[in-house]
Amino acid sequence: MWKTMKNSDNIQLSYKYKIYPSREVEKKLLRVMQIEASVYNALLDAVEKARKERKQITSRDTQNMLKYLKIDGKELVYSKVLQMVNNQLWYNINALYGLKKKGKKVGKIRHKKIMNIINYNQSGFKVQGNKLILSKIGEMKVLFHRPLEGEVKGVIIKKSAKGWYAIFQVEVEKKPLERTGKVVGIDLGVKNLVTTSDGIVIENPNIFDMVENRIKKLQKFLSRKKSESRNYEKVRNKLAKIHEYVKNLINDYIHKVTSWLVEQYDEIYVEDLGVKEMVERGKSKTLRKHILHSNFSKFVSYLSYKAERAGRRVVKVDPYNTSKRCAKCGYIKKDLTLADRVFVCPKCGWTVDRDYNASLNILHTGSGLPVEPVDRKPMLYIPFSEGVYSKFPARSRKFSPQGGDTPSVRTG
Repeated sequence: MWKTMKNSDNIQLSYKYKIYPSREVEKKLLRVMQIEASVYNALLDAVEKARKERKQITSRDTQNMLKYLKIDGKELVYSKVLQMVNNQLWYNINALYGLKKKGKKVGKIRHKKIMNIINYNQSGFKVQGNKLILSKIGEMKVLFHRPLEGEVKGVIIKKSAKGWYAIFQVEVEKKPLERTGKVVGIDLGVKNLVTTSDGIVIENPNIFDMVENRIKKLQKFLSRKKSESRNYEKVRNKLAKIHEYVKNLINDYIHKVTSWLVEQYDEIYVEDLGVKEMVERGKSKTLRKHILHSNFSKFVSYLSYKAERAGRRVVKVDPYNTSKRCAKCGYIKKDLTLADRVFVCPKCGWTVDRDYNASLNILHTGSGLPVEPVDRKPMLYIPFSEGVYSKFPARSRKFSPQGGDTPSVRTG
């Protein structure tokens, strides 16, 4: 999560840390989440009632209702936290309205049994050493596995299958990196996560595939358990832990790849992908699944905020025909399919890895710089096992699994 501040040398970031509340504090956290849900539901009822009676109602109206709501235990929750519950409700209402406006079929906002976060915005919290102190809840130990930078503007407490976490929203100074004089075009893909116009290929691990059979078995077990029984909760918790493991692993990998790109290049050109449209157009269930689990949107988001802080530039370019156009002569190969992993130009005879060809086109489209293949070095392929340990630069070259020659690029 990040936010650019206009006309400022600062940027807002989020840092996530594991926290260890005592049993007493954990009970208070869960109780607050239940009270939050009761407040959320009461405000939602008020909105629905007003709309049935065709009365106008706004977020300010529901915020004013907070002090008059008669909900058991409301006094146990910090006032700013309740205001953030109101903000969450209206965020959901506006998001639903936006989808309806676009002609999408949507349901209605549902009532909640429990909220999954506690949001302390601007006040009600204090950090002392390795302790986080929350108003009306108490203190808890924080595992600061990395330094907490900047000025803390808010704290979000979140419960997951693997425990409790604190997400610190901070304002930090931008840290421009020394210029490298290098620019690059990158192609994002299902088989290879990144292919650069420099001829570097970084594997897409497709981590979900590694645990898919395990997930399917647990889903079968879950369907046979009595809903909300003790055994049902055990299996559901195992499922949640696997999903969290996959999410954490891919997030870590994307962080490492994007950090390396930002360190290496002053300007990075990437396709402006419409992931939702890609999924809808996917011809097979497997392809759609891989597109979703490749997290292209998250990759570009991480790349963008890191570039913003480092004084780098990320430019999104139109993806139209980037794969079908020959980067050497400009011929459009209309019959190219997803199964064709090597691009063979029928006009000039150039034979090259299709993703590498696309990365050259992305660089040229975005920068306008001339792209001239001038030699024939093999691709530098970085597997997941090396990428996960940030071993991106200075690798020995070997041939790409797809085959094909990789010309280098002249940029200016």
